[in-house]
Amino acid sequence: MGLELVPDGLWNIVEPLIPAQRERPQGGGTRYIEDRAVFTAIVYVLTTGCAWRHLPAEFGVAQATAHRRFVTWTEAGLWWRLHRAVLDRLGEQGAIEWSRAVVDAASVRAKKGGPLTGPNPVDRGTPGSKLHVLTVPRKREVPSAGGLPLAVATSAANTHDSLALIPLVQAIPAIRSRRGPRRRWPARLHADKGYDYPHLRVWLRRRRITPRIARRGVETSTRLGRHRWVVERCFAWLTGYRRLTLRYERSARLVTAFLTLAATLTCYKKLGT
Repeated sequence: MGLELVPDGLWNIVEPLIPAQRERPQGGGTRYIEDRAVFTAIVYVLTTGCAWRHLPAEFGVAQATAHRRFVTWTEAGLWWRLHRAVLDRLGEQGAIEWSRAVVDAASVRAKKGGPLTGPNPVDRGTPGSKLHVLTVPRKREVPSAGGLPLAVATSAANTHDSLALIPLVQAIPAIRSRRGPRRRWPARLHADKGYDYPHLRVWLRRRRITPRIARRGVETSTRLGRHRWVVERCFAWLTGYRRLTLRYERSARLVTAFLTLAATLTCYKKLGT
């Protein structure tokens, strides 16, 4: 099971990014659990959606150890750096289509509440969070075949989608290219009418990004056509990781950590295919 969840190719990217373990004084303490075993356990929780206490014994990782190291690695910024490392490899392959990007959001219910939760206006006001994604098509595929998540974010369910657009674009890392300098901005950005605000169009144009945003009262969101499938397919891949279908963590940072790890795994599966 471990090699299926974390193949050698993925671990070769992860291992150099793992924060160094602090040395302990001689004597006492328990045996240090290998990082790969813990990382595999975290991927298992993300994939299956199981509670930490239900980790199978075959992983050889205690619930407390897996959760503690997940928090430690989150605080160290591991997930963002890992996502960028995988995107760099996709960029080196020339697999990222920079001609256009699509932004959208989806809501999930929150089981325990906590920061960045709020009443969902389309789900009878039940507490929840919103997952935001900015994605681009993968080269050599038609746009409807799905997209690569370049940036992700979390907010309360009652947060207006438009408020996430600027932070998402700013969160796109400078990604390596097959030729030339690193690339960061897409040429065009598609979005539905929920993002139709003049200041967002001005902000995008100042960065030489052409807005393709449906206009309220003039165009419908269906005008996105085949480009909408890029982000919808991406969300389907992300929510295939069961931990993202219901928010269990009270900590907003841990929710975003799981979302970023899911985005990383989604991108990794496109490497060399």
